Amino acid sequence: MPDLRRAATDSGDPAHFSSYDVAVVGGGVAGLSVAWRTARRGMSVVVVDPSPGSGATHASAGMLAPVSEVTYTEEPLLRLGLASLAMWPRFRDDLEGESGIALDYRSDGTLDVGYGADDMAHLEDLASFEESIGLRVERLTGRQCRSLEPMLSPAVRGGLLARDDAWVNPRLLVRALLAALAKAGGALVDERAEGLAADGDRVTGVRLASGEVVEAGAVVVAAGSWSPALVPGLPVRPVKGQILRLRGPEGFLTRCVRGLVHGAAAYLVPRGDGEITLGATMEEMGFDGRVTAGAVYELLRDARELVPGVTELELAETTVGFRPGTPDNLPLVGPLGPPGLLAATGHYRGGVLLAPITAETVAGLLTGDAGLFEDPVPQVMRACDPGRFTPGRLSP
Repeated sequence: MPDLRRAATDSGDPAHFSSYDVAVVGGGVAGLSVAWRTARRGMSVVVVDPSPGSGATHASAGMLAPVSEVTYTEEPLLRLGLASLAMWPRFRDDLEGESGIALDYRSDGTLDVGYGADDMAHLEDLASFEESIGLRVERLTGRQCRSLEPMLSPAVRGGLLARDDAWVNPRLLVRALLAALAKAGGALVDERAEGLAADGDRVTGVRLASGEVVEAGAVVVAAGSWSPALVPGLPVRPVKGQILRLRGPEGFLTRCVRGLVHGAAAYLVPRGDGEITLGATMEEMGFDGRVTAGAVYELLRDARELVPGVTELELAETTVGFRPGTPDNLPLVGPLGPPGLLAATGHYRGGVLLAPITAETVAGLLTGDAGLFEDPVPQVMRACDPGRFTPGRLSP
């Protein structure tokens, strides 16, 4: 891990850490991105997390795919995803330049394929919808799909190519964010946050499990599925996902492949080192951290229908992550009500995709500097206002 400065306690009071402008609770991609972009603007920032990057980000496939993941009822989320995707090249360049770590960012698009007649009918409906709202997709025959990805099954009947989608290695992303944050002067408290400290109605810091307090002028809750433990009433729940990592030859696949197999969704995401990320289940099981034999079987079974050769690859890792879901699948980004308290959580399946726009928005709110935007809260982010669920109900 990069050498982030360990936050120090005040010499006069061993139960209190030095005061910071901003404390970010949560060291996933959302929290680290907010911390980095805020520290770059000159504020003193501390991240509170016992193991940065070990949550949903660690399990993530890192897809930046608002086009291929679009659904008929979530146009606000689509607009948000497209806006953040447009920010990714600059975000990547800044981060790689400041961290010295390449992110394995790839922009070869997503190939969304169909296996059976019903799957192809769904893809045709999806293509018509995407085109009706101005998205760029190409209809391909099965032969054309296999010309792009020769490892695809002969049974694949056709597909859609979304050239604007991209993907990134989320574990390299975390390493780079930690390094860039350290370079910007950020600090780390590698302990668990127990709750928030307050003076009357105002949030004044973070209370640790050890009893110590990290004092801060503002606190950003970016703890993913664990956010309600800090802010009771916050409508965020864990959605379990089991994901596999396979090891194969470099070039086994060249782009992200998504598919429907008799109605079941599957995806395979290649890395530059030959790793293939394969996923993922969607389970309303609370914080059930078990990897189950049934899930491993189903993931491999469905992937094999699309890419038969996957069963010959080494099974390198099985992982469970907890996506932070909200009732409308939009994140919670912005002030939470009590002075000094903001949210950057609830990103569900889009934490990596939405990192740039989330970080820029929250940094703007904290510093008063709109940065890349004309307004500290761009129009596309206003649907993410936590007040849509929690008008005046939350307290520190």
